[in-house]
Order: sequence, then C-alpha cells, then structure tokens
Amino acid sequence: MAGHSHWAGIKHKKGRQDKLRSKIFSKISREITVAAKLGSKDPAANHRLIAAIETAKEANMPKDNINRAISRSEVDKDQNFENLRYEGFGPKNIALIIETLTENKNRTAGSIRTILQKCGGSLGSSGSTTHFFSNYGIIQIPRKEISDEKILEIAIDAGAKDCISLTNFHEITTNKDDFYKVKNKIRQSIENFSYSGIEWRANSFIDISKDDTKEVENMLELFQEDDDIQNVFHNCRFL
Repeated sequence: MAGHSHWAGIKHKKGRQDKLRSKIFSKISREITVAAKLGSKDPAANHRLIAAIETAKEANMPKDNINRAISRSEVDKDQNFENLRYEGFGPKNIALIIETLTENKNRTAGSIRTILQKCGGSLGSSGSTTHFFSNYGIIQIPRKEISDEKILEIAIDAGAKDCISLTNFHEITTNKDDFYKVKNKIRQSIENFSYSGIEWRANSFIDISKDDTKEVENMLELFQEDDDIQNVFHNCRFL
C-alpha cells in the first residue's frame, strides 16, 4: 500500500521472515517496556501500555513475550527512553517521517543520517516533510470477519472519517483526535483487528517504477533493522 509504514509491507526473500518477525517483536517489546516504566504496570490504568499490548496481540506476539517486556521495566529503570521524530528525503526525493524510541538520540540521529546518505537521501530539519502528510487513526479488520455493508454501517455509527474494503481487509480512517473513541466503539462489535494505530498518511504520492523499487526497499529494510526506529512513513507508490 502506498505510504504504508508496516514493516510487513516490505517484500522479503524466503528465509528473512523469521528475522523480520524478530525485529517487529523487538520494537514492540521496547514500546511495552517503556510504557510500563513511565506509568502503571496495570494496563487498565495505563493507556499507552494498553495500546502497546494491543499492537503486540495484533502482531501475534506470544503472551510470555508481552509479560517479559512488562517485567523488564523494573530492570531498565536507569535507561531514559524518549520518542523522537526525524524527517528527511530518500531516493527519488521521496519524503520520509521516521518515528523512533531511543535512549541515545545522538546514536539514533547518526544512524538515520548514515542510512539516508547511503541510499542517496538526506536528513531534513523539523517541518521539512510533515506538510506532505496528514495524521490519521487507522483500523484494519480482516475482510472475512464482516461484510462490506456491515462494517461501513458500524464505522459511520462510530464516527469514523472513512471506510474502504480492500482485497484482504477493511480499512477505517479516523481523525487523529477521535481515534481511541472510534476504536472503542468499533471494538464493541468487532474484537479481531489486524492492525490499529495512528499513522502519517501521504497527501500525494511519488510513483516508483519497478526499476527503482529495489532501491527504495533497500532503504526501508535498513531502517527496519535499526532497533531505535519504530515506524517509517513515506509518500511513494510502487507501480
């Protein structure tokens, strides 16, 4: 999907799937640990922890992994993580928003700059690419779970901005500020989400030809392999 941030959206050769799964789990575990460290270890009293655990479940992370990540918050008390956003440009001048969770911003900034330079891009200043995007809440539900007509009715009643049915899933879009309210209302009718979160979605796209696809995918894979980088949003559309 154009502009999508999911690591699973990157095409991988056979044999890389286990590595991809491990990286995704590692990034989610870090978010769970930080959420538990900054607030209550009881999900009912910690909205950030609830969101992180839901993300873990949507990624099919084992319950033991989730519990270990929560317990690790007691061990990593001396590490001060912070969420930082970087902006820049990649190959073919595509715009990028890179969300990180790090305890060492100098290391993280250096890694991002190195990846971008290696791929023919550059690190931008704050505000250099955000105007190419809008911030929305996104909820995806397996298409087999519910009919197109029924999910549209539920989405409208919940106050969603849009609802479309794609090949494998229904995608519901909300205004950023309405995301949790809409999500909770939809959850009353459907429990099985394949994904939910707040994303930067491109307002327009740069088309990437088949000949140039590998160059962009290589950059996204390098970002994926960096433990500090949680999400990458772009405005390219693969043809």
